[in-house]
Amino acid sequence: MKRPFLVTLSIWLVLILASWNALQAWTAIAWQDVLTEFSVQMPPTVSAVVGVFWFIIGLILAWGIWQKKVWSMKMLLGAAAGYTVWIWSERLIWQNPRPNVPFAVIANLVCLIVIYFASKSFSREAYERNTENPAIE
Repeated sequence: MKRPFLVTLSIWLVLILASWNALQAWTAIAWQDVLTEFSVQMPPTVSAVVGVFWFIIGLILAWGIWQKKVWSMKMLLGAAAGYTVWIWSERLIWQNPRPNVPFAVIANLVCLIVIYFASKSFSREAYERNTENPAIE
């Protein structure tokens, strides 16, 4: 059975963000001395731990979506909310002010809208699966 487009898009979005966080963790570990010397913001160890955390969450979530697990819809919404809070707190607390705030807000809202509608596709897909294959009692 073919997945809805928004579900496929959400899998790709999760995998891209997981890859981004893996790269962030690797960079923080590999360039720890340079980042410590020239950076006054977030310590590299914190950046590495956070990158590994979101990488693992992303892999678990992508696997759950791919396997059509029931819990993946709730985890997708929770991870999206948690990641949004983390990204904006990191941006406002540790990073220097940047002029592209409108772009960041629009990109974040687009991602959240895609995830919201993808979660609705999960619900519809699960409902259709339950009505087509009723449980044998």
